[in-house]
Amino acid sequence: MLRRLFILKYAPNNLWTGITSVYFMANKDADNLLNDDKFSLFLEKITAFTFAYAITNPGVNALRTPIYAEMVKLINGENVDFCDHKFEAKNTKNMFLNFAFYNSKPITKALLTWWAFHIPQQKLTINSKYQIEHIFANNRNSETLSEKDRESLGNKSLLESRINIRASDYRFADKKKYYVGSYLNKNGKRQDGTDIQELRQLANEKDDFTERDIAERNEKIICSFIEHLKNNGLTE
Repeated sequence: MLRRLFILKYAPNNLWTGITSVYFMANKDADNLLNDDKFSLFLEKITAFTFAYAITNPGVNALRTPIYAEMVKLINGENVDFCDHKFEAKNTKNMFLNFAFYNSKPITKALLTWWAFHIPQQKLTINSKYQIEHIFANNRNSETLSEKDRESLGNKSLLESRINIRASDYRFADKKKYYVGSYLNKNGKRQDGTDIQELRQLANEKDDFTERDIAERNEKIICSFIEHLKNNGLTE
């Protein structure tokens, strides 16, 4: 439950708070409590929908139409299903593949948060402050990577700001020690690595992170999200 709410905290807009409030008012019991399983499924569905809609129909005004329609359903005792706004899987995937995920766009951090925390093994650290990390270092990629690869999800990850500040411009071979925490600070104390499990895994498995790795990881993230839409009944 907390994991799904944490992901929604990074949503590209705050319309999810309105529909979640309506869900609570429509489904609370006499003790002002919700069924945890049903609420969890609701959060998962609105996350999948709002994140995908930010790519296919960008802008908060566009999202109001489907969100408000689902609010009416909740008030009428119906389930949220977004039946009039399903995504066509192939077209949606192509839109994701062609989208420029610049750091300035809120959906970029939103999807990276979903990717990092959608696996149960990922530790939930509510108080951590995250920035967007270019795995293939920023000071290298302007010369060797296309802009599409540089700004793809495949080249980006969440990373705690305390680490990102130090590791942002290193080669991957140098960054590894920052990811796993195998280095000493100027006071001779060993520093903690990242809690982002995928970055730790990459650091333990790879000596370099290449254009091919970026492309393969980008495909994996996007295909996983499209499958997430399907699992939530949001594709046609």
